[in-house]
Amino acid sequence: MPIESGSCASARQAKQKRKSHSLSIRRTNSSEQERAGLQRDMLEGQDSKLPSSVRNTLLELFGQIEREFENLYIENLELRREIDTLNERLAAEGQTIDGAELSKGQLKTKASHSTSQLSQKLKTTYKASTSKIVSSFKTTTSRAICQLVKEYVGHRDGIWDVSVAKTQPVVLGTASADHTALLWSIETGKCLVKYVGHVGSVNSIKFHPTEQVALTASGDQTAHIWRYIVQLPTPQPTADCNQVSGEDEFEFSDKDEPDGDGDASSDCPTVRAPLTSLKSHQGVVIAADWLVGGKQAVTASWDRTANLYDVETSELVHSLTGHDQELTHCCTHPTQRLVVTSSRDTTFRLWDFRDPSIHSVNVFQGHTDTVTSAVFTVGDNVVSGSDDRTVKVWDLKNMRSPIATIRTDSAVNRINVCVGQRIIALPHDNRQVRLFDMSGVRLARLPRSNRQGHRRMVCCSAWSEDHPICNLFTCGFDRQAIGWNINIPALLQEK
Repeated sequence: MPIESGSCASARQAKQKRKSHSLSIRRTNSSEQERAGLQRDMLEGQDSKLPSSVRNTLLELFGQIEREFENLYIENLELRREIDTLNERLAAEGQTIDGAELSKGQLKTKASHSTSQLSQKLKTTYKASTSKIVSSFKTTTSRAICQLVKEYVGHRDGIWDVSVAKTQPVVLGTASADHTALLWSIETGKCLVKYVGHVGSVNSIKFHPTEQVALTASGDQTAHIWRYIVQLPTPQPTADCNQVSGEDEFEFSDKDEPDGDGDASSDCPTVRAPLTSLKSHQGVVIAADWLVGGKQAVTASWDRTANLYDVETSELVHSLTGHDQELTHCCTHPTQRLVVTSSRDTTFRLWDFRDPSIHSVNVFQGHTDTVTSAVFTVGDNVVSGSDDRTVKVWDLKNMRSPIATIRTDSAVNRINVCVGQRIIALPHDNRQVRLFDMSGVRLARLPRSNRQGHRRMVCCSAWSEDHPICNLFTCGFDRQAIGWNINIPALLQEK
């Protein structure tokens, strides 16, 4: 009878261990339903003021956590078995080779090295498994802190920009590729005014600081200033948009998107002509904004220039040249005569008009791809976002390097900063919207599932710090804008 070699015996033992391991996993999976039913019966037998749907959700979440820990425990046992097997094998090799070239010190070094590799693998497994659990907790927490309040549906094409009026009555404005700009009641989601004066895509919308006047930029190579008069409707009770079945994500086809052909904008008043048209660009006007005081406006164009206009006369005051490629955005300082422009040439520039005789220019070079937007924040800081998947916080007094860098997994579109709380909202190409503080610490991710959130690229975000219902708005290429309620004290406490 042939004698079984040591290698064959060890292989057979390993096979038997794998077999017993798979059987234990089967037994664990087969008993999950029975255990869940028992826990549900125990929960139903207890007195509780929680609704049954909430209790069931909690039970499912804790069941997921328990399964995660069970899988982690099984992986831990298997890794420990491998470590013990390795130690036994090394000990056997040491006895065999001990009289030859291998000293005890060398054997100990070899064993320590191999064990440290497995220990590192064990740590990695722990980290990966616990990260999943922490992510599930964080998603649940974010869903409680960041709640979807209202959806604004009525455009027939993607929405490029969203803005909130600075004067009473406070309304929401959206600019769309369907050649229109719409004004909405924040509370009811009803369309209040429709502007149809452009013959190209409306790329941005900004409200005058003191009057009921809007500024829109368009692909028809113009920027329009137009007046609106709105009367807010009486708020009606709305269904709760926060009842979602989970965080399961799906890919949507065009048939799943809002068709935009409803009555949202068909019966609202229409503005057909502007008060003033600004016409000095030779390319698409991608963005426009008011300078402090509202007597001047700045526009950014694909013709590589930004123009400063006098609003009353529509005359061109300054043409801001220097960018090497198309501009992507422009923004003005809320209290000073400062303008920042961003470009596809991977830079953004600061233009200073505080001294009429001197127009100083500072160039910020820190990105490796298109700078999609740059905005002012409190004090002397600017925040820039880029297609290179980074967001950077800069000190205007020292433009050599950023004071904070946020790295993401997707290109960043038009960002916005909550000035009072110093929170940055990041809209992404991958439909995500994330919130960070000015030091680069991630605070939350807005919920995104099969029942709420954006279904296509998120183009822009805008904060409304004083509104009691919605304090953050986002818009995307799924033809809708969304109003969110962010519990900022709870958000900062979670940090």
